[in-house]
Amino acid sequence: MANTPQAKKRARQAEQRRKHNASRRSTVRTYIKRVVAFIAQGKCQEAATAYAMAVPIIDRMATKGIIHKNKAARHKSRLLMKIRALEHNNPTAAT
Repeated sequence: MANTPQAKKRARQAEQRRKHNASRRSTVRTYIKRVVAFIAQGKCQEAATAYAMAVPIIDRMATKGIIHKNKAARHKSRLLMKIRALEHNNPTAAT
């Protein structure tokens, strides 16, 4: 337990930041899940659109330190590989 006024304030700040960061992480996960859902349904065009919306969010959270930059790169890479595989397997869906 925090004993000094400074430690009490830091504990309050840490709790506020934890809640704020948890919300931001949840947002990133939601955007990623949208892309994955479209890929699972085989909707190539919608998946590409959702991916285009997710990339700036993922990058922004990596810049702010909410998620690690390598984790952001890994998510983007894996999602794009799945979208390209879907396009390759179903060329009519890409047009």
